[in-house]
Amino acid sequence: MSKFSFKGRTRGIIAAVMLAGTLGLFIQAKNTDSYFEISKNLDIFATLFKQLNSYYVDPIEPGKLVKTGIDAMLENLDPYTNYITESDIEDFEFQTTGKYGGIGATMRRKGEDIYIGDVYENSPAQKAGLHPGDLIISIDNHPVSGKTIDDISLLLKGAPGTQVSLTTRDAFTSEESAKIVTRGEIEVSSVPYAGLMGPQKNIAYVKLTQFTMGCSRLLRSALDSLKKVNPAIDGVVLDLRNNPGGLLDEAVNTCNLFIDKGQLVVSTKGKVAEKNHEYKTQGTAWDDKIALAVIVNHSSASASEIVAGTMQDLDRGLVIGERSYGKGLVQETVPLGYNARLKLTIAKYYTPSGRCIQAIDYTHRNADGSVGKIPDSLKQNYSTRSGRKVQSGGGVEADVRVEDEELSRLSIALYTKNYLFDYATQYARQHPSIPPAGSFSLSDAEFSAFAKWLESKDYSYKSETEIVLDSLKTAATREHYFDGMKSEFETLKNKVAHDKAQDLSKHKEEVKKLLENEIVSRYYYLRGRIEHSLKDDKDLKAATDLLAQPAKYRALLQPAQ
Repeated sequence: MSKFSFKGRTRGIIAAVMLAGTLGLFIQAKNTDSYFEISKNLDIFATLFKQLNSYYVDPIEPGKLVKTGIDAMLENLDPYTNYITESDIEDFEFQTTGKYGGIGATMRRKGEDIYIGDVYENSPAQKAGLHPGDLIISIDNHPVSGKTIDDISLLLKGAPGTQVSLTTRDAFTSEESAKIVTRGEIEVSSVPYAGLMGPQKNIAYVKLTQFTMGCSRLLRSALDSLKKVNPAIDGVVLDLRNNPGGLLDEAVNTCNLFIDKGQLVVSTKGKVAEKNHEYKTQGTAWDDKIALAVIVNHSSASASEIVAGTMQDLDRGLVIGERSYGKGLVQETVPLGYNARLKLTIAKYYTPSGRCIQAIDYTHRNADGSVGKIPDSLKQNYSTRSGRKVQSGGGVEADVRVEDEELSRLSIALYTKNYLFDYATQYARQHPSIPPAGSFSLSDAEFSAFAKWLESKDYSYKSETEIVLDSLKTAATREHYFDGMKSEFETLKNKVAHDKAQDLSKHKEEVKKLLENEIVSRYYYLRGRIEHSLKDDKDLKAATDLLAQPAKYRALLQPAQ
């Protein structure tokens, strides 16, 4: 966020007054003191802004100055209350609709250069012959070297039907050429993959990435398609991992696929009574009896937690994975004029048992302004329909915990330095086709070729132990102990110094899976990435194993004896 030189209370007052003026809070003032306080501060702000405009030594940008002030004030609330300028509207609407006007490709930056990242299936970018790894030289004759990804995104987005000219260096041929791409309406499906799982192919698996408009309809369609392939489906796995949420109505409609009409899904309670609502299912369920497992992780938030929490509270299904994020707040967008909007938190939501799963307390801040999680002592116990114990104030706790494995620092270094991306481009150049995404695997010889290719690359990184040692050295130097322990420190440091070749061997399987996944994307796009990642997915295995054991599944839905 951009900053300017006002500090302390002055900046806070200006920010508060700007938002107060924007929202027209005069209407909501309830007494003379409130009217006077708002009037006084608006007058101060107007006078201050005139003085700035007239006498500040450098030119000022009013819009930028106002946004900086508003953003500064909103920092004191929660991270979901945001000022959305006219230039940000398209990105905001993409979050709720999954649609935008553009070419259908992501960008990657390496140094000062910009490359094509993923290309969406059947997108204008794919039809124009763009590949992952293509270097972008210019857009509409404007050189792009040194520009940010946001800068490039603005140049590529536009109304469907309009054209944009890209000069690129082809990743396969190394030839430069100009390509005219006709922008289209890009719709990123919130249901990018669905398939049949388990040894008997009788478990329906559906991935839901975000609660955008119409996603519940797409879910129902995907389930219908799987049921046509195998009418004897015995269970459903709904994968909500890394799903940040979205539209509350779509969360209710998604629950409606598995619970019948008239069931309470979620209730909201805010400061203003008119924001208090109960949301119940309105239609007929797709199947309200089939065994259900919902997979979540720490990045499953908001609407994802409504679905997981409701299935848990109604004992309609089991939650698998990790504790979810813990966002129990509801936002609403308010028009501000000039095509700007305010997205603000208006209520908290509560699952059918009556619990709010909000994990972070933004109301009671520490002295330094930081926030903390709601302490265990303030969490309350609730009961599901059958009497199982669940808690408020900390996300949705999984019924069957499966811990995610953290990536090694080696894998993170290979990813962030684009070595996996670059080698996948090279591999695709040399292999016109590969086996299906679900069965593709690199041979030991192929991985050895990757390891040899890496020998000339710099992918140095610090292990966790080395980071701790650096901290020890800093502390010892500050406290004047380091001179006396320098030789012992160097001996210890040499002992823990990692060997890159050894680390690559140690983390071979992890790196191999990541490289395979990057390669698969060159042939089968996002759909292929997901299908390949499910090969050795511990959460999915736990879910399918559980659904294949009806007695165990039913027992877990009952209170512990």
